[in-house]
Amino acid sequence: MDYKDTLLLPKTKFPMRGNLPNNEPKRYKAWFDANVYEQMKKNREGKESFTLHDGPPYANGDIHIGHALNKILKDIILKYNYFQGKAVRMTPGWDCHGLPIEQKVEDSFRKKKKELPPTAKFREICRITAKEAIENQKKGFKSLGVIADWDNPYITMDYKFEANIYRTLCQIAKKGLLVERHKPIFWSWAARTALADAEVEYEDKEDYSIYVHFELSDKAKESLDIKGKAGVVIWTTTPWTLPSNTGIAINPEEMYVLSEDGHIVAEARYEAMVEEGVLSGHAIRKISATELENLLCINPLNGRSSTIVLGEHVLMDGGTGCVHTAPGHGEDDYRVGLKYNLDVIMPVDERGCYDESVVGLNLLPNPEEFVGIHIFKANEPILELLGDNLLKVSKFTHSYPHCWRTKKPLIYRATNQWFIAVDEKIKDSDKTLRESALDNIEDVKFYPATSKNRLKPMLEGRPDWCISRQRSWGVPIAFFRIKSTKEVIFDDDILEHIANIFETKGSDAWYDMSIEEMLPEGCKYSASELEKIEDILDVWFDSGSTWNAVLKSGVYDAGEYPSSLYLEGSDQHRGWFQTSLLLSSAIENKSPYKTLITHGFTVDAKGEKMSKSKGNVVAPDKVVKQYGSEILRLWVALSDYQNDLKISDNILKQTAEQYRKLRNTFRFLIANVNDLEEIVSPSEYGELERWILNRAKELFSSIEESFDDYDFLRGFAILNNFVTNELSGIYMDITKDRLYCDAKESATRKSTQSAMVLITKAMMELVAPVLTYTVDEVIDYAPDIIKKDIDSVFDLVYKELPEVGESFDDKNLIEARAKFSEVVDRLKKDKIIKSTLELEIAGDIDIFGIKKSKNLEDWFIVSAINPSIDSEELDSFEVDGKRFTVHKAQKAKCPRCWRYTSSSEEEACDRCAEVVA
Repeated sequence: MDYKDTLLLPKTKFPMRGNLPNNEPKRYKAWFDANVYEQMKKNREGKESFTLHDGPPYANGDIHIGHALNKILKDIILKYNYFQGKAVRMTPGWDCHGLPIEQKVEDSFRKKKKELPPTAKFREICRITAKEAIENQKKGFKSLGVIADWDNPYITMDYKFEANIYRTLCQIAKKGLLVERHKPIFWSWAARTALADAEVEYEDKEDYSIYVHFELSDKAKESLDIKGKAGVVIWTTTPWTLPSNTGIAINPEEMYVLSEDGHIVAEARYEAMVEEGVLSGHAIRKISATELENLLCINPLNGRSSTIVLGEHVLMDGGTGCVHTAPGHGEDDYRVGLKYNLDVIMPVDERGCYDESVVGLNLLPNPEEFVGIHIFKANEPILELLGDNLLKVSKFTHSYPHCWRTKKPLIYRATNQWFIAVDEKIKDSDKTLRESALDNIEDVKFYPATSKNRLKPMLEGRPDWCISRQRSWGVPIAFFRIKSTKEVIFDDDILEHIANIFETKGSDAWYDMSIEEMLPEGCKYSASELEKIEDILDVWFDSGSTWNAVLKSGVYDAGEYPSSLYLEGSDQHRGWFQTSLLLSSAIENKSPYKTLITHGFTVDAKGEKMSKSKGNVVAPDKVVKQYGSEILRLWVALSDYQNDLKISDNILKQTAEQYRKLRNTFRFLIANVNDLEEIVSPSEYGELERWILNRAKELFSSIEESFDDYDFLRGFAILNNFVTNELSGIYMDITKDRLYCDAKESATRKSTQSAMVLITKAMMELVAPVLTYTVDEVIDYAPDIIKKDIDSVFDLVYKELPEVGESFDDKNLIEARAKFSEVVDRLKKDKIIKSTLELEIAGDIDIFGIKKSKNLEDWFIVSAINPSIDSEELDSFEVDGKRFTVHKAQKAKCPRCWRYTSSSEEEACDRCAEVVA
């Protein structure tokens, strides 16, 4: 008789290999064609809500691996909350205005050697350029299996969106926080615009280190009763700012000394200056800082007066303790200059070149020669002009601010700019904006918790926010100014009229329409007496106001304000997290997010930053084509995303191997329950089933806790450990005999199948947020006992495994199985056996806790286990002080189940004979 036909072997068409690169696009297309996002919304109507507010990527270029990490992580978290039964919302968005697109359009005209078109036409081309990038990036994100409201994204250049950005600006003005000032700000001479702190990157730069003698005026010497040469020595790294010097700052708490050779430095820095060769004489007199205050020195470049002022910012960790002060070129310089009413001199134009004011103010000898020269090229000529007053010159490399877009060094340049004042009281509030923002983060939950320690100091130390830009592509600061008085008009009727125009015609209207057309009917102002402000808004204001334009405007079905979660890279502590918080605190006095998650950056296997020049860039589209998006998604889940994430081909291969194990575990499980019609009641489960279900329940609960804390790495580590060790390594192995060889209606077999169904469903629900495609595919091939009323993965809701009663303590059993495995390895190596079924075990079986002998035999996959056996001992092992001996099986091999439990090799064992009969 051919017993093979009598076995109940696994049956499934679920393929072992996923062939993900070919199959994923088809399934994803079906999802998006069926609008699964709308189905998800419908499935959770009336449920607890979860809003993930998407931080907008910039609409420029293809998506990179950092984009993929960010969107996949958001998708995993959104889906996790969905499968937990919540009503989820994520409206994806794009930042569309700003410098990168402007420069791209400008470059295209330069390559064609064409002049730039008028502003209106230029903005139209920028709009088209951004739209093309959005469609391209959207396609890339959807190829990663990311589900969101792709049909209704927020796009910051949409007319209604621009109107709401402008309304947010108007609300800031009404709160008394919008101010116009002439003060130094970061200026990109390469891009010809002001920059906010969030647009600044720090790179190494080689600069001069110079020590310059500023001789005291005759009146100052007389005041100090000094005769002969005497002057203050300053240290600076920017010779080009010396023409703009109007002061020298010293520390009010320090003593200063005059050396024999006529130089004044801080006493605390005197020895260092002698060692460096800046000074050579002995200190002959001490002078207090207050004695020096308000005395005048002479700028050796131009003979102009330089006032000695007191400044707390002057430190003793370098230099001379005497700081060159040019209020037009530095934040600290500007602040101390305000206190002492120092002139703000700014002889540098938008290109970073000296302008005509160097002539008009006589800031340099032969000033005409310097007009039009770039400041960085003026350093050497200025050093020559200093003559003997240049005490020492050298070069050094230090971290220096650079433009985030052009990668060129920045300068501080005083200009008229618009600021949001962080230390002004918010109208109708007793708090300043800084105080409100700091208070509001106290209720925010941070992941990792240490990220609060990054955001808080940034808020505590940040300057006013410069929100104006001297560019073309952006939302205009659309206010009118009275020509005669320069007063800015904040009339409610005018502001709302402009907002309504923007809503129907876009902010391009500011450039296309006349002042008269922009004024409401019956306006008390005449168009002839007004002028337009020409600046545009910082693009960070656009994205910082998305909580208002997306979550509060009613234009989008985007969820609730405040958002449940903001999630971006760690660089956004100084960017989107901060700008969103400031605007929300100013207008609503609350944080726009309840929870803040930050992730690290993607690096190569060596931990190095990716760059085309290094050839270590991993492009998401190539990963998807080679491995499939499921592998990329699993890589995100298996990574410690709160730190920098390593990715390489080798890492992806390892991830693909872990995916294969999970996939084949699902395959085994669904293949072995294909003929089960009903799950048994909790009381019908056997010992082994109660053990695996209790173990799964305990571990799945830990996984859920980890996922609740957004710790997917820990959750998947627990899952993979369970699958590898208990589920696949033990349970799926030890139950094959009953699954294949027991009768179809056997209570033992049904109990095992029922346990497998419950574990399969719970595992599907747990991994669905990450491996959504795979779980959907499993459902396609799963038998009805698993599917029931489920048509797709989006019908799943996580349910805990049921209580099934207590199970045995597995400590001794796990240890015994491991030690027995070592024995088996030795016996196989010596070619004594080929299979564990050829063996029997003898010893004190009471220490194992399994009562049914067949279950104990299955645990070790042996043909018998008894207190004692009268046959030759092959080997032994010890557990809990008890010795167990291993012997050859005494009976014949059953031709059906291959267990050595038959009376002869031609006859089936009693169990198999009964099943076949």
